[in-house]
Amino acid sequence: MADKILSISRRTRKTPFTPRVEAAGVKGYTVYNHMLLPTYFNTNEADYWHLCQDVQVWDVSCERQIEVSGPDSERLIQLMTPRDISRAVIGQGLYAPLCDEYGLLINDPILIKFSTDRWWVSIADSDVRLWARGIAYGLGLDVQVREADIWPLAVQGPKAEELVSRVFGDEVRSIRFFRSKMLEFRGTAMMVMRSGYSKQGGFEIYLNDLQLALPLWDELFNQGADLNVRAGGPNLIERIESGLLSYGNDMNFTHNPFECGLDHYMDIDADIDCMSLQALRAIRGKHVHQLVGIVFDAVVEFNDFKIEVDGVQVGDVRSQVWSPGHLKFLTLVMMKRDFLASNDSVTVGGKLGNIVDLPFTFDAVS
Repeated sequence: MADKILSISRRTRKTPFTPRVEAAGVKGYTVYNHMLLPTYFNTNEADYWHLCQDVQVWDVSCERQIEVSGPDSERLIQLMTPRDISRAVIGQGLYAPLCDEYGLLINDPILIKFSTDRWWVSIADSDVRLWARGIAYGLGLDVQVREADIWPLAVQGPKAEELVSRVFGDEVRSIRFFRSKMLEFRGTAMMVMRSGYSKQGGFEIYLNDLQLALPLWDELFNQGADLNVRAGGPNLIERIESGLLSYGNDMNFTHNPFECGLDHYMDIDADIDCMSLQALRAIRGKHVHQLVGIVFDAVVEFNDFKIEVDGVQVGDVRSQVWSPGHLKFLTLVMMKRDFLASNDSVTVGGKLGNIVDLPFTFDAVS
């Protein structure tokens, strides 16, 4: 298929880091929350190996922060998620599915608590702000829901801690996973969290001053020259190897959390005021599909992303990639549970694939 051009307009917003991303030689973008997200700079494979070995700086400003503030903030957040947020501590990131009244997924963000009356919802790619405002208006809640003027920058890879500590100080090293600290850059305090969309380790810096965007980028590259720092972005190979889900790709608003393996991020039996709990309790154990991994020894060509057995569709391929690190073709597939009950493999195009739970465990499949 010939290369296609992404027409950029005011609807596909640039970010404060776009000038540096362009200067770094970005070769591909996607659109995420109506904003540009760099996808690769060299090739997907070259970027993958570099991410696994060194350190990259990612412009993930598209990871918008929906700020919910006011006296009813905590009530609104709890209404939107079946995860009990009462135990969240200030500065903690909490992975939490957002579900509607039918138990279907609206988003799978990171919730960040600043106080009982101020939260950030660090969203995946869907219009959570509009949904949250609708709930607040319909229930007459005393809250303000807005998109915060925050521009996340991720530093990912095995050398990420060294690089971020050079810029923000050794206090970085004591930050626990999904915890944060307010640290200063050029006199401005901003949140630094140990998190990110890779399993290689890293941090996300929540830039809160547009004037510091290019200086922050430049300082990371100045301090990381000997660490072989490069620009990068969420890498398809690495994220599938790691079993990191992508809302809109692996699951969407037609799926419920049980189908996606998100059971551990819900408190179904908790005494909480959540709009999806009744529906989720009713469908628990009764869902028809399950997201699984299927591992092949060679690349497979799927017919319209379907997996069929004897002319009957038993699976829907959601994501796929060749893993150069494990020499396997990895797929994330929404499979019918009745097929999974009696099968641990499937043949597609004459190639046998082993069905495995997510995330992939390569000791078992390589």
